[in-house]
Amino acid sequence: METEVMTKEIEIHGYCEPRFDAVKETFADNFRSGGDVGASFAATINGRFAIDIWAGYADAARMRPWKRDTLACLFSTTKAMTVLSALVLVDRGLLDLDAPVANYWPEFAQAGKGAIPVRYLLSHQSGVAGFDERIAVEALYDWERITTLLARQKPWWQPGTQSGYHALTQGYMVGEVIRRITHRSVGTFFRDEIAGPLQADLHLGLTAEDDPRVAEMIPDPRFVSMGSLPEMVHRAMYPMVDQDNPVVFSRSRAWRAAEIPSGNGFGNAQAVARMASALVSGEVDGIRLIGEDTIEKAFQEQSYGVDMILGLPLRWGLGFILASKEMPFGPNPRTLFMGGGGGSAMIVDRDARLSMAYVMNNVIASALEGDDRAAALGRAVYAAL
Repeated sequence: METEVMTKEIEIHGYCEPRFDAVKETFADNFRSGGDVGASFAATINGRFAIDIWAGYADAARMRPWKRDTLACLFSTTKAMTVLSALVLVDRGLLDLDAPVANYWPEFAQAGKGAIPVRYLLSHQSGVAGFDERIAVEALYDWERITTLLARQKPWWQPGTQSGYHALTQGYMVGEVIRRITHRSVGTFFRDEIAGPLQADLHLGLTAEDDPRVAEMIPDPRFVSMGSLPEMVHRAMYPMVDQDNPVVFSRSRAWRAAEIPSGNGFGNAQAVARMASALVSGEVDGIRLIGEDTIEKAFQEQSYGVDMILGLPLRWGLGFILASKEMPFGPNPRTLFMGGGGGSAMIVDRDARLSMAYVMNNVIASALEGDDRAAALGRAVYAAL
């Protein structure tokens, strides 16, 4: 049953088990500090929601209340949707992680990439972290154009020797492998095989009829132009020639309609946490997406070192950042994370049988860049367990 609780001046909507009242207070603090304009946070334990709350406004003018079904652009948290789609195919025996990508996508063998295995795409080790040429943002909406460029692209380093965050390219490459196997786009496959069965309000390729539910993504005034980044990092994180603020793109119909499987998924915390709970046990409300063996593969370390693009010590699994001494994400070792630019985040802790998600519209930074909003909520959850 939905409840509404007034926490001082912040009206928080939704459901929260009493033992997690401190989480609700932390959520309110994110608003009091000016960090949040509109946001949602959710957590499941053993697949059941213990927390599902939201508050604030869906627009910068603070005229549209954030509602239960408000959607926001997830930016790189979208990668969890794409990676889970690939893991479903692994589980069904249709995708071999150790097979060359070119077995499924022959054109990918160009520029010396014939031996790169699928697992290198998921673990950001393929070396195809960006494009040698600058592209217009409209190119991101053209699947054939981007996948053709990626098939021709030469790796920036020896594949398998180190990781370098494939900020935009991972989703297209994994998505093309999914398309070659299933004869469906990654957005269609995700809808049919994951979001639909789970009844999770997640979208990769958003229809116009959902636009009224979409929150306005708000660029923080402290946003730093990516033009100040080193050249390789800039080309990987932001290869477009048009503008230096990705928040602007997320407001356009063209961006929302496209399938950019590294960065333009739309959803809310409830939906992300529900999807994430499938990585706890593989089964959600009797719906089994993946088996135990495949989940274990997702938690197996693929690389561990300073990521060439993000410049941080990262321990990569199959598509997710794994807990490490530098980035524990919580008290338990079997924990994985995926986050998006601006602050959205997803955590799965198999030891605690826990999934958590935070989705917002005030774009500040990512959790890896020091944005503490999601981390503060996570700490409050663990303190209450």
